[in-house]
Amino acid sequence: MVGVDKLNQETTNMERVLIIGVELDKDEIDIETSLDELEELVKAADGVVVTRVIQRKESINPAYFIGKGKAEEIKNYCEELDISTVVFNDELSGAQLRNLEKIIDKKIVDRTNLILDIFANRANSKEGKLQVKLAQLKYRLPRLIGFRDYLSREGGGIGTRGPGEQKLETDRRHILREVDNIEKQLKEVEKNRDIKRKKREGSSLPIVALVGYTNAGKSTLLNKLIEFNDEYTESKEVFVKDMLFATLDTSLRRGKLPNGQVFLLTDTVGFVSKLPTRLIEAFKGTLEEVKYADLLLHVVDASNKDLDIQIQTTYNILKDLEALDKPMITVFNKMDKTDIHNLFYDRNYVNEKIFISAKTGENIENLLKNIEDSLPQQYKKVTLKIPYDKQGIVNYFCQNYEIDNLEYIEDGTKLELTINQIDREKYKGYII
Repeated sequence: MVGVDKLNQETTNMERVLIIGVELDKDEIDIETSLDELEELVKAADGVVVTRVIQRKESINPAYFIGKGKAEEIKNYCEELDISTVVFNDELSGAQLRNLEKIIDKKIVDRTNLILDIFANRANSKEGKLQVKLAQLKYRLPRLIGFRDYLSREGGGIGTRGPGEQKLETDRRHILREVDNIEKQLKEVEKNRDIKRKKREGSSLPIVALVGYTNAGKSTLLNKLIEFNDEYTESKEVFVKDMLFATLDTSLRRGKLPNGQVFLLTDTVGFVSKLPTRLIEAFKGTLEEVKYADLLLHVVDASNKDLDIQIQTTYNILKDLEALDKPMITVFNKMDKTDIHNLFYDRNYVNEKIFISAKTGENIENLLKNIEDSLPQQYKKVTLKIPYDKQGIVNYFCQNYEIDNLEYIEDGTKLELTINQIDREKYKGYII
């Protein structure tokens, strides 16, 4: 066991947690690093880590995950330190959960369930709530026996015994029906999202998606980028908090490039190592927004000592989403906290890059210029004269572009603005 209880009075009412990790020879991520992240996850779930336990093993115990003797040792720690919850750094099977609860006699939570709990607490949109609930049900289904045993041990109205087979089968059918119902609702939500996406694509506004590790500063960066808007492109700031998974629901805001062109910025849920597969599957509809973006901004916390692992984690998830064919700028954020000479990362995962601080605004204007240069569609400033019997065209440009100058002249409306290549070709007959 490492660490000591340093909790002050402000945390005494929080759920007291012991975290445990198993280190295997084949692990790529340092166990202390992984447990540091788990501790942040516990914090995000409104718990406080009292201490941590590490066991080094050649293989996982199929019955207890850790050794049975280590489980009995943890039971003693819990009694000595007044621990109410034990959180494992990996996903546990139903049998492992049940066996560990019998020995330790405390609430046992694995990393997957912890992340699902955080997501359930943070999701605000209808789609986000449905996605999390679906992932929770799919997580719970193969662990039904262990889960029901836990409820009965906690006095969930079943007494002290586990439920009978008939009750378990009833619960299983109920969950399957609920999964089917949620999947139907999500298909309807997906249809609405597709309609909105097609409408955005039809507007000719380029889309820039922010992706990256959780707490890398994506939402802070989004807010900083939309500061360059004016009264015509005003956008509401998104929620920001120094915490893992502060942002779950996709945000869409309007930004403005140095050449005056308006573009759309979309924020996405942050990634994390060992992100549960079922959670990626549940949020795939939302995450697929990156596939329809014109440009990706991969935001990295440059001050994090494990930035290389975080870059690779994001890269692998983008690969799973089949989004690596998109133009991408790696944005090393939080440079106010570190020095460029202290950055060590695998350059195979980084091509176009820029170093900024979203908090102080350092290099944001250069980032906007990079976005302008990296968008696959090139925008040029033009002057158009639209006849008065074609005012629908004027309305189109006013709705989709920033108008630099508008003047009513004798034979039509004169517009000065920056438009994309498609619209230049479509309306070239009106260019003067």
